[in-house]
Amino acid sequence: MSDLLVERTGGVMVITLNRPAQMNAITGPMLDELTAALLEADRDHTCHVVVLTGAGRGFCSGLELSSANGDQPFVGGGLTGRPGELDLHQAPPTVLHSIDIPTLCALNGPAAGYGADLALGCDLRVAGTSAKLAFTSARLGVVPESGGTWLLPRLVGYARAAELVLTGARVDAEECLRIGLVNGVVPDEELRDATEALAGQIAAGAPLALRAAKRLMRYGATEGFAAHVDRANLQLQPLIRSNDFVEGVAAFHERRAPRFSGS
Repeated sequence: MSDLLVERTGGVMVITLNRPAQMNAITGPMLDELTAALLEADRDHTCHVVVLTGAGRGFCSGLELSSANGDQPFVGGGLTGRPGELDLHQAPPTVLHSIDIPTLCALNGPAAGYGADLALGCDLRVAGTSAKLAFTSARLGVVPESGGTWLLPRLVGYARAAELVLTGARVDAEECLRIGLVNGVVPDEELRDATEALAGQIAAGAPLALRAAKRLMRYGATEGFAAHVDRANLQLQPLIRSNDFVEGVAAFHERRAPRFSGS
């Protein structure tokens, strides 16, 4: 059975980390597969949302550390084949940040280390009640290597981010919701339905506009207001010439649900 499952229903792609016996600890080949699946979804303009989740009782316990010794070098997913040396630019958390397709994490249990970075790299997160985020890198002698130190301060503020990273905190689902790390918490048994409902809401939007909005928010994190207004204008021009804009206006006046084509 594959360690990474990719399913497609309509405009929603569900990617499942599939090593439940290992709490979905990620190997190098899995990271390469995940990067490829994310990039493929971004290229496919009939795909409107990606949902990332884990099989079994946990989202992701991090990298498969048993593969990182000298006898079994951890190859792939941004790792070079020489134990301990990484190139993070094509790693999945970096790709999650760079792609335009909206991404949603169904946090179905603990996410630690690299797994926490994967969850934070998604645009939205829905957590089951058993979910936890564990920022344990300092206890392993490393740092959050794939976006955690960039994302956390923007989500919860510098002081709280510093507390989480420097103490190696483990944060349960309700605390994650309180401090803004997840968008919602639902009973574990309702997580799939709740996530699919949210993914469906997103997928019902105009695909070109969804991607442009995500692109703008990504750039807005690092540029000034005036530059951002100029960028927004550049994004807007092709949208108002699109078939989807015509359809959206028509649907508004006719008081019906729009039927967007992504063109």
